[in-house]
Amino acid sequence: MIHILVVEDDRHARRLFEAVLKREGYLVSTAEDGARAMDVLDQQHIDLIVLDIMMPNMDGYEFARELRDAGSLIPVLMATAKHLPEDKKKGFRLGIDDYMTKPVDTEEMLLRIGALLRRSQIASARKLVVGNVVLDYDALTVTHGEEKQTLPQKEFYLLYKLLSYPDRVFTRIQLMDEIWGMESESSDTTVNVHINRLRKRFEGYPEFELVSVRGLGYKAVRHQ
Repeated sequence: MIHILVVEDDRHARRLFEAVLKREGYLVSTAEDGARAMDVLDQQHIDLIVLDIMMPNMDGYEFARELRDAGSLIPVLMATAKHLPEDKKKGFRLGIDDYMTKPVDTEEMLLRIGALLRRSQIASARKLVVGNVVLDYDALTVTHGEEKQTLPQKEFYLLYKLLSYPDRVFTRIQLMDEIWGMESESSDTTVNVHINRLRKRFEGYPEFELVSVRGLGYKAVRHQ
């Protein structure tokens, strides 16, 4: 599931962007300024950022500079009331990928986000190959040779997430937020239950294993 971070100090705009993006099926996190957005990036995997410029504590320019200085290649769509050519040029020099002026046309915003995701090969990566195992995101299937299993949605998303980032440790809370959503009333023990189901399903697969990291969470280890 593609995860978008909206960084916007205007509460109404932030809620509007969040609602529009969620309606399109994106997972959405929000932050009211650049400093809070940096905290979110430390805790979550983010695929794309919608960024305002004029914000307290850390504005959009400073945030973009720090993001790129840290080596991050996350696509950034800047949405701002600043519309002069100099403003746009400054943003692009700092490493943003696209630019929209307010008031934002949300349909255009979705089109620009789709283009940025395609360009970064996030949205187009609908199949994941691990040795002889193929995960099909659209069909929710896992194929191994002649064997094909169709997984329940949450199990598939959990497996796909972990295998997409081998050896990276995800906490239970991170996985709950990304797979079940921050509004979910399920407890983080739900992750344990799904991990155990996945282990049982794929215990005979030599290509990968799901490993518990004590006190932290889970990671996928590929053997290929």
